[in-house]
Amino acid sequence: MLRTYQKILVVLLLISTNMYSQTPCSDGFATVSGSEIYPCNDYDLLSRMPISTLATTAGTPEGSDAWGWTDPMDGKEYAIMATTNSTAFIDISDPVNPIFLGRINTTGTSTSIWRDVKIYNNYAFIVADNIGAHGMQVFDLTLLRNGPEVDETFEPNITYTGIDSCHNIIINESEAIAYLVGCNTYNGGPNFIDISDPLNPVSLGGFSNQGYTHDAQVITYTGPDTDYTNREIFIGSNGTFSGTDKIVILDVTDKNNIIEVSDITYTPSGYTHQGWFTDDQRYFIFGDETDEQGFGFNTKTLVLDLVDLDNPILSSTYYGPSAAIDHNGYVKGNKFYLANYRAGVRILDITNISSSTNPMTEIGYFDTYPANDNTNYNGAWSVYPYFPSGNIIISDIERGMFIIRQSGTLTTNETQLNSFFTISPNPTINNPIINASQNQSIKTIELYNIIGQKVFFKNNINVQEFVLPIQDYAKGMYLIKINSTISKKIILK
Repeated sequence: MLRTYQKILVVLLLISTNMYSQTPCSDGFATVSGSEIYPCNDYDLLSRMPISTLATTAGTPEGSDAWGWTDPMDGKEYAIMATTNSTAFIDISDPVNPIFLGRINTTGTSTSIWRDVKIYNNYAFIVADNIGAHGMQVFDLTLLRNGPEVDETFEPNITYTGIDSCHNIIINESEAIAYLVGCNTYNGGPNFIDISDPLNPVSLGGFSNQGYTHDAQVITYTGPDTDYTNREIFIGSNGTFSGTDKIVILDVTDKNNIIEVSDITYTPSGYTHQGWFTDDQRYFIFGDETDEQGFGFNTKTLVLDLVDLDNPILSSTYYGPSAAIDHNGYVKGNKFYLANYRAGVRILDITNISSSTNPMTEIGYFDTYPANDNTNYNGAWSVYPYFPSGNIIISDIERGMFIIRQSGTLTTNETQLNSFFTISPNPTINNPIINASQNQSIKTIELYNIIGQKVFFKNNINVQEFVLPIQDYAKGMYLIKINSTISKKIILK
């Protein structure tokens, strides 16, 4: 047990060591130290959490997919990062000082370089590929409100066993349906799972006619093709090493009567990987994971015009500045965020997406793999750009989780928040005083001991000076959170 306490103390200390403060992008680089320098353009580094903190030591710990959750109760933001042997949960409400909360370990003892997670209704749904009878783990994210788990390990609330291994999971939140693809069922085609009751998933069958689906997006359609308004549209990246690579469009509204709307192939093709609709659902931006390696050109991203879902048209192609391999990409507004392996994350302006010759323009990047931009499978696996704060998480295979943000978008309050609150005396032998300055106020106080237990909580304070009643507590180090955002250490002697 002492070893567990010591390990959690190390994790808490990481808040002020490895979880270094914001590093601005200056003159093309974010320089953390002489040995840690990241090429960048218009995106600052807020913090990094190493893979050694996120994963266990089983197998070769590496990062894979990532997603995010914003707590509807208080707006706090959490990163969810998949690894080869577990799924990690991180409180990033203070993005400069993220807090590792714990992880769900893989089912059994097998590890997998492919683990995927999505969320619905405050639950996380986790699958893994090429790993045997893993199933779909389901976890109640509201448990994260309790702070760090004492032994760093969470247990899934339930594990759905209707499948074994799956490559990916997609959730149409508006319909409460999970689509599990690349599984050991339906020739690798989608499994339909009703998750309206997250702790009681119900199979609605599946679809095998189009073979293996590597990844997909499913939406309740409101795009330009009025024939399909309010229909549930599945657009799959059907990449295989042994067959035709193509994009497949299905109407999956009636799970007992799947309509094959259309499909489209392209040349040259290597392995159709993943894509995302633009916000107006007119265009679909997707990538091929092996064409850079197979054909020798720079990062290639393709754009489909879907004004008519029955007749998809390859409208344009974008080539990046390096030969790095493209991986997961997501659209938010007029930007496309592309995890580009050794080239890090590239941010593309897509306001000109309708153009046949110049559909996207690179406007920023943060390179998590500074050594080179070669055509290899290292570096940035995925990116999650959907936090309301503007913070962006990057999952990197070797280096763990990065939190970045566009330069110049932090408000004065956000950049100076740590200096707005002082604790005195610290270290202390009695009740220290927390002071707020510069027209700030203390609204909420949370105090955690070194084993991650919340030992004090008070909200609705709304004062500028607060006496923290801890003089009778056990001596040692504590972590205090002010206004659910600022993390500071306090030592009681």
